[in-house]
Amino acid sequence: MPTSHVPTNHPSLLSTVQIHADALRARGAEYGLAHRPEQARLLHSWVLAMQGEAARGGAQMRQGLVATQGGSLKAFRPYFLILLTEAYAQAGQLEAGLQTLAEAVTLMATTDERWWEAELYRLQGELLLQLLCPEVGQVEACLRHALDVTRGQQTKALALRAALSLSRLWQQQGKHAEANDLLAPVYNWFTEGFDTLDLQEAKALLEA
Repeated sequence: MPTSHVPTNHPSLLSTVQIHADALRARGAEYGLAHRPEQARLLHSWVLAMQGEAARGGAQMRQGLVATQGGSLKAFRPYFLILLTEAYAQAGQLEAGLQTLAEAVTLMATTDERWWEAELYRLQGELLLQLLCPEVGQVEACLRHALDVTRGQQTKALALRAALSLSRLWQQQGKHAEANDLLAPVYNWFTEGFDTLDLQEAKALLEA
């Protein structure tokens, strides 16, 4: 079965998230912003999941999302549901991850908060690809939709992620020219940040 791409233990990324979470907690305490520590706890839980304690981190995230449901984090809830999905993916709980993404889709439709929509559909495709008998056509449709969303929203970083996932799928299918033609123009948009994980992976895929 083709391999898929979900977040992994990347020390520099996790360290950066940890630093931002600590800053959120401190700023919330300083200015009396209750939602900032809540955000910090959710981010800390995600880091924990990405560091190899997926079950523990995911459980803490679920508890945090239940505790904050309907509160000040409502606008950010789709984003944190996506982070919870990544924790489920790390734990191999694919069905739970897909159900969480379905909740995020419903929430986006009711709140119209779509700033992380492309990543939602990209992850949906990645998780579907990991199922025992994946429907590759459905996977490709999710990844194409993610890419279409990035074009409409002009979100280059998420476009790179979506293009990476779709190009990787095509390369595994032997469609090397199509994969290169899709990914190369997106990669060439960038003039900096080449030490980031996504751009490193794009470079490696293009060289392959």
